[in-house]
Amino acid sequence: MKKINIIINIFIAVFIGVFIGHGVYTVWDFKTHPELYVVQSAPWYTSILIYGVLTIILLLICIVIKVIINHKSKQK
Repeated sequence: MKKINIIINIFIAVFIGVFIGHGVYTVWDFKTHPELYVVQSAPWYTSILIYGVLTIILLLICIVIKVIINHKSKQK
């Protein structure tokens, strides 16, 4: 159970890191190439919002798994 908990912690850190990295890259890309985003009908930060929602969903799944594992380990 301890290994699974460590793996889930790694997944949580990876999900947060990917979200931060994507956000930083998108902001940098918008600052350096704003003319590319003028053509789009959606705002430039739409992909950040989509990644944010996906990250929240994945983090909630990981947290639920951690709670279930902790609950089962305390029962034993």
